[in-house]
Amino acid sequence: MTTGSLARATPRDSAAVASARWGMAVLLLLAVSLFGCWVVGTRPLDIGTDTSVYAGFFERLGQGPVDTRMEPGFVGLSWLLSRLGFSVPAYQAALFGLLLVTVWISTRKYFRYLGGTRGYLTFLSASMMLLFLSPMFVNASINAIRQGLAALLVFTALMSFHQRQWWQFVGYGALATSLHYSSLMYLAFAPALFLHTKTLRYAGAIGLLVYCSGLSEVIVQALAPGVHAIVMEYAARTELRAGTRIDFALFSAFWYVLPHLLAPAIRPPYRERVLHSTAIYLVMLLPFFAIGWGYFSNRYLLSAWLAVSLILAAAVCYNRLQVLSHPLLIRMGLIASCAVFYVYVTTGTVI
Repeated sequence: MTTGSLARATPRDSAAVASARWGMAVLLLLAVSLFGCWVVGTRPLDIGTDTSVYAGFFERLGQGPVDTRMEPGFVGLSWLLSRLGFSVPAYQAALFGLLLVTVWISTRKYFRYLGGTRGYLTFLSASMMLLFLSPMFVNASINAIRQGLAALLVFTALMSFHQRQWWQFVGYGALATSLHYSSLMYLAFAPALFLHTKTLRYAGAIGLLVYCSGLSEVIVQALAPGVHAIVMEYAARTELRAGTRIDFALFSAFWYVLPHLLAPAIRPPYRERVLHSTAIYLVMLLPFFAIGWGYFSNRYLLSAWLAVSLILAAAVCYNRLQVLSHPLLIRMGLIASCAVFYVYVTTGTVI
């Protein structure tokens, strides 16, 4: 009788333990998110190249109509926060909170893209850990804010295109474009995902070589001088460097190669799906290979660089070495990444 009671109690106890673990995971993610909002929201106006610009724009919203070239989605969002009575620090924190919402949207989509059924919170934790460790994510948080909000929505839109989910592609693409018009560059290259994987890889390699040789600027200047003029005039500053950035190109190529090097350590069938997703990353590099010789060329890479954290998170969570993919280790890493993120933000460390 006692043995039978214990047997009947075991599934219930297991469910209770699982529920408690789920609750703790959610609380940790909320705590980390609030910490990030606090760090970004309370930063001084001299931390981040464009911080003072966004703060001034937000303050003017409360004084009447504002003439701005910012995208309608971002303007509408800022106007709503202004009408709700947000201060500048609260505005900065809210924008970062919305950036984390795009992380949630993108990781959820990518988790399903990979065929994941269990362990989403662990995958989300790994993604946030790697994003917090990334200076590129800090750039999206305090400098290229509008483009940062759009960046992972672009990745989500291209995932939808890759899966032939056309309405989702249009929806996510429209949302990303309403936040930053540069999203259209990435979406315009989406048909490249129709190419066979090897063909796309060859196209990417050719694009890399053409860019590094300086020919991409010569070609654009010869065939589309208007486009060349727009790229060179956009945010041109004498203290910034324009021209071919071989360092950025090779750095970006490395992140495409790395998942392929790690592939033997990833469990099937996730291995194949992770490798398939690198095609999306490669497509997001194509705009840079085409016009990445202008000013702020690192911003043409922002969407791709943020997507890398999600791809590497998949390589961690579906690793053959269970020690590396253990939820406790990943969550400890997430906590540790908060300290790194704090240093990045407070010192203005970006790429």
